[in-house]
Amino acid sequence: MVFCYVHKWRNRGANVTPDSRWAERLQNGAPKFTRQHLVKYQGMENHVNDAEKSNNEEAGGALSESTSEAANRAGSKVISVVEIPELELRNRLLTLLTLSAGDGRNNTKAWDVARQKSFQFWDTQPVPKFDEVVDKSEPFQADKHTEEIRHEPYSLPDGFEWAVIDTDEDEHMNDTYKLLNENYVEDDENMFRFDYSLDFLRWALRPPGWQPDWFIGVRVSKTKKLVGFISAIPATIRVYNRPIKMVEINFLCVHKKLRSKRMAPVLIREVARRVNMTGIFQAVYTAGVVLPRPVSSCRYWHRSLNPKKLIDVKFSQLGRNMTLQRAVKLYKLPKDTKTPGLRRMESRDVKMVRHLLDQYLGKFDLAPVFSLDELAHWFLPRKDVIDSYVVEEDGIVTDFVSYYTLPSTVMHHPVYKSIRAAYLFYSVSTKTPINQLMFDALILAKNAGYDVFNALDLMDNSQFLEELKFGVGDGHLQYYLYNWKCPEMPPEKIGLILQ
Repeated sequence: MVFCYVHKWRNRGANVTPDSRWAERLQNGAPKFTRQHLVKYQGMENHVNDAEKSNNEEAGGALSESTSEAANRAGSKVISVVEIPELELRNRLLTLLTLSAGDGRNNTKAWDVARQKSFQFWDTQPVPKFDEVVDKSEPFQADKHTEEIRHEPYSLPDGFEWAVIDTDEDEHMNDTYKLLNENYVEDDENMFRFDYSLDFLRWALRPPGWQPDWFIGVRVSKTKKLVGFISAIPATIRVYNRPIKMVEINFLCVHKKLRSKRMAPVLIREVARRVNMTGIFQAVYTAGVVLPRPVSSCRYWHRSLNPKKLIDVKFSQLGRNMTLQRAVKLYKLPKDTKTPGLRRMESRDVKMVRHLLDQYLGKFDLAPVFSLDELAHWFLPRKDVIDSYVVEEDGIVTDFVSYYTLPSTVMHHPVYKSIRAAYLFYSVSTKTPINQLMFDALILAKNAGYDVFNALDLMDNSQFLEELKFGVGDGHLQYYLYNWKCPEMPPEKIGLILQ
């Protein structure tokens, strides 16, 4: 269960359609991203691959294999559009749009591979099987009474012990940072690693209602070195028309050298036990690989803000017919935003932003329900963590956009040490055309020093991705529910984003 992104913006004075933009890119050879560079943007990383290899892949997927290993097996194919004949442009574009807004299974190969696997661990968990017909939205298992729940922690291999990570203690947080930085997510050539800051981790782990004993660590008994971690945070998630108190599971991580010890399944069982003891029996989580069984599958898109740097560090590469000068011109943004009344979100905006989000998220089938305190926590700006902006007109907030910060360390480069990545979080457009609002978000991110802007094709994001020159990535993000079954949802019906 490891319980564990518009109306078209119109360029004044130019009639630029999505087709003409893509024609320009196809003819000129836009910079390409390889699987190895895009696949790392897949949410929670899986760290049980080695254990599963030794036991018929018992724990499975985002708990079964690293993203890079999945990429290696599928092949590190370079995504290139420069060789598509112009006559096929419209058909290819329509196909791409169909994939972006399809039934969530545009990663067909990954589904086919998963169907052939043996998921012995997941077969024991309250999650749907691949061949199971689900036509109702309901729990697998009824809630348990306290006396029915195991009261003692699960056993760890000899030489290891449970630990609670105290998020108030810098030493504990530094241990967690080091474990995640060195073992959580990296590309298959060891060129880039996620670099979660301590401020980001505290933001992600401590929303209103957080529980200290849901931050579970595994330490070496003799040295006290942290070698495993998993976290849970409380949330209210609406599944179709039913709001459910559940937890979001994130940051499952086991040290690379210890993945044959089968710690990941134990971490999962232990966090489930602790959450169950508080009367919560459902969870939501995401993974970059396919397990039994996703409720939806979304795809990552990437918008270059600093193409010169991304190419220099080999995060992306030039297409055959593209020069650096042309790439810089293609992705160039103006210095100033266009939307009147656009400003940084403040505490006084919380109630109006909540109203906007409540109205907007209500049209999706999987979405959070934010309290005022939760909304303030997740969206009030924090330096190098979360940026949120509102559009105000006559004292009324009409539009909202936010993105969070997740840099990657650049390994072995003489000049650049990190890539600053912005991830689209939540946005609502009621008056400003969504294309214009997102175009302004790109400008704000560029002016703030970000190198790339990432988004998923969920909610209404497919309305602006093409026109604003996002490139489709090769990475997919699966959404899962634990102890809850329901019909599958297409990406455009997903209104939930986990960090």
